[in-house]
Amino acid sequence: MKLGEFKEKTKKAVSKAGKKTVIATMAVFVIGIAVLLNLILASDAKVGTLSDELSEVAGLLGEENGVVSTESEEYFANIVLNRQSARDEAMAVLLSVTDSETAIEEVKNSAYSDMEQIAQDIESEANIETMILAKGFEQCIAVVNGKSANVIVKTEGLTPGEVAQISEIVYEECGILPSELKIIEKN
Repeated sequence: MKLGEFKEKTKKAVSKAGKKTVIATMAVFVIGIAVLLNLILASDAKVGTLSDELSEVAGLLGEENGVVSTESEEYFANIVLNRQSARDEAMAVLLSVTDSETAIEEVKNSAYSDMEQIAQDIESEANIETMILAKGFEQCIAVVNGKSANVIVKTEGLTPGEVAQISEIVYEECGILPSELKIIEKN
C-alpha cells in the first residue's frame, strides 16, 4: 500500500468515526500503555537480580523473542533509546490531542496533565541517575512512572548500604517510597 493510499484511507476512517472519537480513543490508548508499563515495572520487591527480571525488561523494551543483549554497554544504551522512543511517541499523541480544535476540553486538560507528569518524570530520572553515578556506580538508568520507580545499576552485587543510598536518592528526588522502588542489578 502506498503512502498516499494509506493517508486517504486514514482520512476516510477519521471522518467516518469523527475526530473527537479518534482523539479520545488515542488518548485512552496512551493512558492504557502507561498503565501497562506501570504494571510491568511496579513490584513490591526491593532488589531483583538480572536473571529474575530479564524477561520483564525484554517485554518492556519490545525486544524480539525476549532477547536482551548481554553486553552491558549495549544493554544500557538500548534501555535509554527505548525509554526515549516510548516517551516521544506518547508526547506526539498528547500534542496532537492538545493541538486539536475539535478535542473536548476535558481531554485536552488531561493531555496537558499527562505531558506535565512525563516532563517531571524525565527530570526526576536525570537527577536520580546523576546522583547515583556520583555515588560511584559505573552505569545507572532510572525509570520513574508517577508513584513508582525502577533503577537499573551496573554492579557485581549491591550491599545493604548501597540499596539504602539508592532508596534515599529516589525518595528525596521524587518522594517514592522504598516499597514502590525496584532496584535491578546488572553485571
